[in-house]
Amino acid sequence: MHFEVHGIDHPEAGTVILSSGLGGSGRYWAPQIEALSTQFRIVTYDHRGTGRTGGDVPEGGVGAMADDVLAIASELQLDRFDFVGHALGGLIGLDIALRRPGLIDRLVLVNAWSKADPHSGRCFDVRVELLERSGVEAFVKAQPLFLYPAIWMSENAERMGAEDDHGVAHFQGKANILRRIAALRAFDVDDRLGEIDTPTLVVATRDDLLVPYSRSVRLADGLPNAQLALSDFGAHAVNVVEPERFNRTLMSFLKQDAHAPQG
Repeated sequence: MHFEVHGIDHPEAGTVILSSGLGGSGRYWAPQIEALSTQFRIVTYDHRGTGRTGGDVPEGGVGAMADDVLAIASELQLDRFDFVGHALGGLIGLDIALRRPGLIDRLVLVNAWSKADPHSGRCFDVRVELLERSGVEAFVKAQPLFLYPAIWMSENAERMGAEDDHGVAHFQGKANILRRIAALRAFDVDDRLGEIDTPTLVVATRDDLLVPYSRSVRLADGLPNAQLALSDFGAHAVNVVEPERFNRTLMSFLKQDAHAPQG
């Protein structure tokens, strides 16, 4: 597993592990590193099958992906840590919170879900169809449509082109993508949310095209110790589109006493 450590290098500094979504790259969190590094030790990593970790996505779905995080935590000798997960990364966080109660101090779920929405399934169908019938370039070029608001893409057209080129050049492979999408579809802990008492911040946007915000409302309602941060703008990749607002919300939550009552 390729992982990087940023920020405060002190045994008493709280550690925050950041886990990205379908793309799997630790670089996804670039807009958060500087802000978080002033007060925490930050760990980013490339999911197995992606980026500098490479290889094949493991069998075993989200649980196997969570095992990789546990391996990183063991390598760093972490008894406890905070965890921030975007979409698939959030599912990984939920899996760890269920299997290892108390290991995660604070959990942040960004446009995630306890069970995939039928609309998300339709989006996955379209993406798989593009990959199977039209190839990697079409799949990569369509990806921003599920991540960003239209106006933001219009204002960042040059960046969109660069992301397309990078996405094609570093594509993780059809087999890996299909296995990761299958893991997203199969994940279902909807009837177990009440077992997770980890203090949790659920972040969602009403304009997310891929994941209806009702999935985040369900998380906030079902988790016993959760609070919901719902905004109108930012789409699926809200931490990239609105980094300053996202970072303020995230920092405020992470600095709370992990065992204080949540509002």
